[in-house]
Amino acid sequence: MELFNLHTHKWTNQPNVLELVNQYPQEFDATIPYYSIGIHPWFIVEERIETDLAIIESKLQDANCLAMGECGLDKRIEIPMELQQMVFEKQLLLAQKYQKPVVIHCVAAFQELIAIKKKLNISVPLIIHGFSKNIQVAKQLLENGFYISFGKYLLLNKELETVFKSVPDNRFFLETDTVDEGIEAVYELAAKYKGISVKEVQELVNNNFLEVFKIEY
Repeated sequence: MELFNLHTHKWTNQPNVLELVNQYPQEFDATIPYYSIGIHPWFIVEERIETDLAIIESKLQDANCLAMGECGLDKRIEIPMELQQMVFEKQLLLAQKYQKPVVIHCVAAFQELIAIKKKLNISVPLIIHGFSKNIQVAKQLLENGFYISFGKYLLLNKELETVFKSVPDNRFFLETDTVDEGIEAVYELAAKYKGISVKEVQELVNNNFLEVFKIEY
């Protein structure tokens, strides 16, 4: 593996890239080699929660399912927070049961996220995907054991350079999410911001991959 893409909705099937492709319980594609699966807070359907969770639990037992997610909390949607928290907590407990890392979608709910991690005593790695906030939020997440993944907003927002540089080398990942740019562009920008080569960024991310996902590729 030369490059690892922590979170994408577009499988590109490049031989030098391991892509963790986001999947949903009701739209599962068995041809995708490595994936995460979860109930995104945007797509919670109350009468289908238990069915979706059952599908997710079965997939978490598949070696090619590398993570739970994306799942999480979003204060900017109409789905009640109580319902979002219930669905999120059930998924975190499944991730804990099957010892899978979690790819997290979080919008304006970082305090709640930290509180839930503490309340449920979650010890599997939790990765905030698509980070776009300030150094203070990043610092608080790092202090509470989270990993932080950068991609779309790193490409779009120059002000994130300072935040990205503040994250320790052993606590970050890179991703594309929904952008058209390839993961190579994200690696190149990350290398520029850190003042190191793309090869050195690859080594850092690969080390973090081994630490979090516990598999050789």
